This record gives sequence, C-alpha cells and structure tokens, in this order.
Amino acid sequence: MRITPLEIRQKSFEKNFRGYDKDEVNAFLMTLSQEWQRTLDEVKEMKLKLETADKEVAKLREVESSLYKTLKTAEDTGANVIEQARQAADLHLRESNMRAEAMLSEAKSKAKDCIEEADMKAKEIIADMEDRLKLMVENYKRLETSREDLMADMKRIANDAIERVERARAQTKSFDADQHLKVVRNQVKKQPMPTQEVKPGIVSQEIKETLIEREIVVEQSAVTVASAKPVFKSFFDEIG
Repeated sequence: MRITPLEIRQKSFEKNFRGYDKDEVNAFLMTLSQEWQRTLDEVKEMKLKLETADKEVAKLREVESSLYKTLKTAEDTGANVIEQARQAADLHLRESNMRAEAMLSEAKSKAKDCIEEADMKAKEIIADMEDRLKLMVENYKRLETSREDLMADMKRIANDAIERVERARAQTKSFDADQHLKVVRNQVKKQPMPTQEVKPGIVSQEIKETLIEREIVVEQSAVTVASAKPVFKSFFDEIG
C-alpha cells in the first residue's frame, strides 16, 4: 500500500476516552509527512541520477568499443607508427638537450658577470668607505688639535684677565683723590691768563667764561678720578 505525505497529513483518528493528545498526534503526523516527502524527493533524485549514470555508462561503453577498434587498428599498423614516434621523440630530446645546454651556458655567463660586477661594486664601496673613514679620522684629529689650541688660548686669556684685575685693584688701592685734585688745580693756576686790556671796573666776559670752564674741568676731573673704578673685560669678552 502506497502512502503519500498528503494522506498522512489528512489522516484522522476516532476519539476515545483517555485517548492520545490530539495536538501531539497532529504534530507527529505533520513531521512524519515532511520526512516522508523528503524521502520521496531523495528517491526521485536518486532515480534521476541513476538514469543519468546509465546514460553515461552507455556512452562510455560506446567509447570503449570505439577505442577497442582504434586500438586494434593501431596494433595492426603500430610498428611503423611506434618507430616514427620514437624517432621524433629522439629528435625532440636532442633538440631539448641542446637548448638546455645553451640556456645553462648563458645563465652561467650572466651569473659570472653579475658576480664580477657585484664584487667590483663592493670593492669600490669598501674603498670609498675607507677613504671617508680616513677623512673623518683626520678631521677628528684636526678638531682635537684645534680644541687643545683653543683651550690653551682660553687659559692664557683667563690668566691675562686675572693679572689685569689684580693690577687694577692694586692701582685703585694706592690712588689718592685729594692729592690728585691739588695737582690739577696747581696746573690750572700755572696756565697763562689772558693779557687783554680792559677798562677799569669791567671784566671781559670771555675771561670769566674761561675761568669758569677751567674750574669746572678741575672739579670734574677730581670727581671722575676719585670715583673711578677699574673697568674689567670678562673672560668671554676677551675670547670674543
């Protein structure tokens, strides 16, 4: 008896006291129908594949028969064909060997040239680096010598500056402002006065201005000398 998925879904059962749960039975029937449908689809697909395989087998059998006939014919005339094929293969092999040897020889020659060129470039680079290194060493030595000379000059300038400071300090301590003022005034008094004739009771304005200027010069000279401080150049000013 053949059962279809539709018959399974539409199957109904009589109700009875304390029978099976209706929803559970319906769910099971639905699942069963789906599985049954899937099984039928697989069977159908397998049948199609089997038919296709049978057709392929038939074609292969036809090909086999044709090949058998061809092979039979080839066996009949095979000796001549085999000899020709062997000769052609030998010729092709010899040509291939010749081409391979030529390519190998060319590759070796190119590799040798590349190696020689790379070796020359490497030697040139090494020689250039050695020259640069020597130049750097020479520059370093010159810089080191210049640094030593500069340090010696700096020490000499520093010592000279210290000596100047000490001399200036000694001169400042021994300076007498009052004595210097007296000397300056005496020098001013010794200078010749103007001999211009003037009227009685009238003093030339020019003579007054000259006396005033001399007095101012004397006072400024005394004040400047008394308050003068030695001016020292710094160590870095000497270097500059």
